[in-house]
Amino acid sequence: MRSAFHDELDSISASLLQMASLVKVAMSDATTALLNADLALAEKVIAADSEIDTIQHDLDARTINLMARQQPVASDLRTLVTSLRMSADLERMGDLAHHVAKQARMRFPNCAVPAELTATITSMGTVANALIDKLSSVMEHKDAVRALEIETDDDEMDKLHRQLIATLLDDNWKHGVESAIDMTLLGRYYERCADHAVSIARRVYFLVTGEYAAPVL
Repeated sequence: MRSAFHDELDSISASLLQMASLVKVAMSDATTALLNADLALAEKVIAADSEIDTIQHDLDARTINLMARQQPVASDLRTLVTSLRMSADLERMGDLAHHVAKQARMRFPNCAVPAELTATITSMGTVANALIDKLSSVMEHKDAVRALEIETDDDEMDKLHRQLIATLLDDNWKHGVESAIDMTLLGRYYERCADHAVSIARRVYFLVTGEYAAPVL
């Protein structure tokens, strides 16, 4: 019975890693679609979001079922409760990639990103992918040390977000209110994606240590 129980725990962990992998592809493809006004790629990201949702629903159902059947305690219970919260964060990250892709689709055949913000959005996409990459490794290896690094890594996304807002508020902005709203939303999507990565990393730290990580000030 215990062997079967731990096999199911391993299966839940594998599903979380699968979600993280799909989220990385979605965010990378959404950024490419946005910067290149690639409608086909945007549609691919939008359609693929349902796969992430399906995995989350299945994972949560399995987790709750396992909790009900096995009544786990100590670290096993911590693993299951943490899995529920991590799956919600990953699903939301997938939604944010979906929103980026929808922005690309909405402005097609034009590019939604003005030339002066191309570098900033490119960097935000790069940082998001790097965070998801590190997060996947942290989740797979239950690496509490690297989990703490992700909150510091998020500082780069916050810096880029501030740069974007500063550009929008500059008197030289010439693309109008509609484009400013587009860019404000896009900046928020990337910034929130990074925040969810931080949230998951903190949950991994709790899973490993049984303690909450102190916030980085």
